[in-house]
Amino acid sequence: MADSAEGAVAEIFEPYGDYVADCPARLAVDLFASAWLPVLVWALRNGPMRPVRLQQEVGGISQKVLTQTLRRMQRYGLVERHRYAEAPPRVEYALTGPGRDLLIPIHALGQWAHRHADTVLANEIEPESGSDDPRSCPEA
Repeated sequence: MADSAEGAVAEIFEPYGDYVADCPARLAVDLFASAWLPVLVWALRNGPMRPVRLQQEVGGISQKVLTQTLRRMQRYGLVERHRYAEAPPRVEYALTGPGRDLLIPIHALGQWAHRHADTVLANEIEPESGSDDPRSCPEA
C-alpha cells in the first residue's frame, strides 16, 4: 500500500533534487509552522482588511505579532499592502494570487481537523514527569 501511495505522489510532483532538504514542500511546511500565517490568510479570504479589523476578526493576536506576520507575508508575496494617502493614513492588506492559492490547503487542513480532532484529542497523552512522551525533549 505504501508503495502505491509513494508512486502516486511521485507522479504528481517532479523530482526536486538530491536531498530531502531541497524539497519545495518544506517551504509549505515552514509557512504552516507560523501559527498565525494560515489564520491571517483565512481571515483575508473575503477581501482586503485594515490591520485593526484583522486583529478583531482573528482575536488573540497581539499588535506586534500581527505586524510581524503581515510583514513576513508581504515579503513572501502572499499579501499586498495598500497605503492610502489620507488623513489619517489608512492601510489595507489583501491576498495576492499565491496567497489565495494557500486557501486550498488551509481549507483541506480544516476539513481534516473537523473530521479527526476528536480522535486526536481523545488519544492525546498527558505528559508525565520522566515519561516516554514523544513530545518531551530528551535529556542530554
